Amino acid sequence: MLADAGDGQVEFPMRRDPAAAGHDAAQWWVPAVEGPTADLAELRYRFVVDGDEPAPDPRSVRLPDGVHGSSALHRLDESSWSDDDWPGIDVRGSVLYELHVGTFTAEGTFDAAIGQLDHLVSLGVDVVEVMPVNAFNGTHGWGYDGVAWYAVHEPYGGPDGFARFVDACHRRGLGVVLDVVYNHLGPSGNHLPRFGPYLTEGTNSWGSALNLSEPNSDEVRTYIIANALRWLRDFHVDGLRLDAVHALIDHRAVHLLEELAIATDALAVELGRPLTLIAESDLNDPRLILPRELGGYGLGAQWDDDVHHAIHTAVSGERQGYYADFGSLEALSKVLRGGFFHDGTYSSFRRRHHGRPIPTDLVAAEALVAYTCNHDQIGNRAVGDRPSAYLTGGRLAIKAALVLLSPFTPMLFMGEEWAARTPFAFFTSHPEPELGRATADGRRAEFADHGWDTAEIPDPQDPETFRSSKLDWSELDRPAHRRMFDFYRELIGLRKREEDLRHGDFSSVTTSFDETTGWFAMFRGGWCVVCVLNGTETTVPVDVTPELWWEEPTIADGVLRSSGHNVVIGRLR
Repeated sequence: MLADAGDGQVEFPMRRDPAAAGHDAAQWWVPAVEGPTADLAELRYRFVVDGDEPAPDPRSVRLPDGVHGSSALHRLDESSWSDDDWPGIDVRGSVLYELHVGTFTAEGTFDAAIGQLDHLVSLGVDVVEVMPVNAFNGTHGWGYDGVAWYAVHEPYGGPDGFARFVDACHRRGLGVVLDVVYNHLGPSGNHLPRFGPYLTEGTNSWGSALNLSEPNSDEVRTYIIANALRWLRDFHVDGLRLDAVHALIDHRAVHLLEELAIATDALAVELGRPLTLIAESDLNDPRLILPRELGGYGLGAQWDDDVHHAIHTAVSGERQGYYADFGSLEALSKVLRGGFFHDGTYSSFRRRHHGRPIPTDLVAAEALVAYTCNHDQIGNRAVGDRPSAYLTGGRLAIKAALVLLSPFTPMLFMGEEWAARTPFAFFTSHPEPELGRATADGRRAEFADHGWDTAEIPDPQDPETFRSSKLDWSELDRPAHRRMFDFYRELIGLRKREEDLRHGDFSSVTTSFDETTGWFAMFRGGWCVVCVLNGTETTVPVDVTPELWWEEPTIADGVLRSSGHNVVIGRLR
């Protein structure tokens, strides 16, 4: 170990820790002689392995000088927490709100984000889902290029800033879910291969895959699971969103996800509060959320893109790319009643059959997270445009009502609640010029293949691409944006007040629709959500007492008459 000491460095040989038990003894090393005499709170250090160049600690909890700099000793101040009476929260059935720390506010820090938490409380949000905050190279980015999984990105406020944020959320009754990435490491600053066979020769969409099942993979899995438990235990977070678990290459009999779920459930018992794991997966495989006693992994929930695709295509009319199989009202009805559209059906986008049915008698609908948009569904569009940039207020209202009053666990993306017009583009800040150029060129080439003019594609390395993606909170002062915010708040309030709209079982929803005239109705017990998807006045044969609408309808002779692009929520007569 090399420790910084004044103008130079002091070398300390290391030895295995004999106090470590079992195979963990292969992981833990301590100084072989008396440690550094400098103030430990200020100590900076790096490791030298087999004569290689010095590298930061692979379990660095703080990297004040970036992912290529020295590690810093750090311990969270336990006396600073004020959430001792926080009971925890079951994420399933709650209202989630996804945000990116760097663009949620102009300052882009945890402390600045704390200043907007009361807005989320007034909206009715239950849980804040934070995009990745672990350390990556550069000043700003989405967070999915992280390379130091145990450290918190310094420009956001470092580990102490994140602790303050979580504590502030809990004081306001808000849970916190953290987005974590275990399927790959970023292209710059990954020093893990110096310390062992953390990567394999196999690859996924983002580069080398993690060694989860090949020789010496026990320590790799322990590294991942210990990281997950650190966020849940040390930072008091209430759940983790596991990025792209379909990219985890694991051939063991007990999959990493199952092992992680078992460890998380054990920690929940120890802490006495619920902890939830949410998977992002494009496999449409219910095994993720099936109980372990039924052969599943036992995760708490998973994102459901099929719900997004079915709603978005029905409302917007878009059919490009992976939207090709969606768009019919039958498809919308199917996902609301069964969760997946592709449940063994042929996917024209994948050019093969895809998915399998969810056993709706064994899995609750609230185990699926549904949304009108998220960071991917916006940021992976060519220019990062939100639905509010190309859909009317009535169409946005339809999407909001179908998600927030569905049996699923609803999630909003920051700014959606007031129809924010700022984009959320893909942005990076790779310090290496060649990596920056490759990222920008790859982005342009990807969308050129889909017919876009490359001149229209924002350069992810351009600082303006990042700045333009920051929310403009002044929009809330404008009548049209305030109207949308009030509508979202009323939808969430209705969901929380009415038991029929809180039910999280598949059996709690039925549908009716007419493809020809373009109306769709979702029934939740004694309530009905009537959507007019076409642009003209339409008569819908549903007898309701309207209680919430985007444009006020008329009721006569047991039928509802509505203007086009409208949603009406009411009690069945």
